[in-house]
Amino acid sequence: MLTLHSLAKNKSHKSAGKRRGRGNASGAGNYSGRGIKGQKARSGGRVGLAVKSIKSYLLRIPKVRGFKSFYSKLQIVNTGALDRVFQDGDKINYRSLLKVGLVADNKIGFKILAQGKLHKRLIVEAQAFSKSASEQITKAGGKVIVLPAREKKPEGDKA
Repeated sequence: MLTLHSLAKNKSHKSAGKRRGRGNASGAGNYSGRGIKGQKARSGGRVGLAVKSIKSYLLRIPKVRGFKSFYSKLQIVNTGALDRVFQDGDKINYRSLLKVGLVADNKIGFKILAQGKLHKRLIVEAQAFSKSASEQITKAGGKVIVLPAREKKPEGDKA
């Protein structure tokens, strides 16, 4: 009959604790995992340790360095890419660049930089141009039209 005094714990209930201080061959000899000296090495040592300050807590937590702006940046398109993709006399704007895949869907706009050579006459509408890019476009017989930058409010602004 099953009674309280005849109940036994399951054999796999709990593994035996590590037997410390039983010599070096046991793997927990010498200082028995307590290090050398100090309050935590003594018997009854851990009890009254001082609470660590907020500074030590702040020093331990990982920090994300740098700065992440809430505002989107202008996308960059190079003159070499314009020369490669568009034909002579084409009008280039945000939609045409989006169609050929030179810009991603961005509400702010794009900037033209003078990376690569431009030989075709192009009419380019953009929010910004580098000085050398605008010179390169006009030198090739094209036209530069500067559009106003479209402001995008940061996430969370309702106004």
